[in-house]
Amino acid sequence: MSDSFLDKSVRQFLDELASKAPVPGGGSVSALTGSLAAGLVTMVCDLTLGKKAYAEVEQEMQELRRQAEAARARLQQLLDGDVAAYGELAASYKLPRETEDEKAARDRAVQEATVLATRVPLEIAEASREAVELSGPAAVKGNKWAVSDAGIAALLGEVAVHSALMNVKINLGTIEDEAFAAEVRARMEKVLDGLAERRAEIIQIVDERMGYSS
Repeated sequence: MSDSFLDKSVRQFLDELASKAPVPGGGSVSALTGSLAAGLVTMVCDLTLGKKAYAEVEQEMQELRRQAEAARARLQQLLDGDVAAYGELAASYKLPRETEDEKAARDRAVQEATVLATRVPLEIAEASREAVELSGPAAVKGNKWAVSDAGIAALLGEVAVHSALMNVKINLGTIEDEAFAAEVRARMEKVLDGLAERRAEIIQIVDERMGYSS
């Protein structure tokens, strides 16, 4: 039987999320949210491809679909990756520390596991940012009857970015590798750069194509 959370039913996932079990948690939810965003982009593409009214954007939609599916696959992989990373971190804290050698070995293991538990949600944030970017052309050129789904993809992608970075932030303060910590902060800054503005731009496009004005 597979241990992947991807093989569980929605009800099982939600029940385990709401339980005292350590996983799934915020990181897994962030990855799932990002994959939902990417999936919506794929759906918009599928509702556009093959339609005579959108023949001019056929190739562009095919490429967009390919990119969205790659992002979705990556985020699904990272969902299980986050579960595994948390497992390693939890296990490292349970290592013996009776002797000085044991303490040193435990400290090394904790640091290595913390780096992994920071790297995975950072990658979730980056892949989710990609989902936001992909929702843009879906909103502009995709089937107008599915444009609301492109808007939802942008919103979910943005939420997934911020959610994943919560897990990055909570681990960052305990990392002793200053070079890695600096790299993480730089990547966080990059993934957040212009994110809110991009989401707002996409939502405005969606509203305009739906004929909605606030």
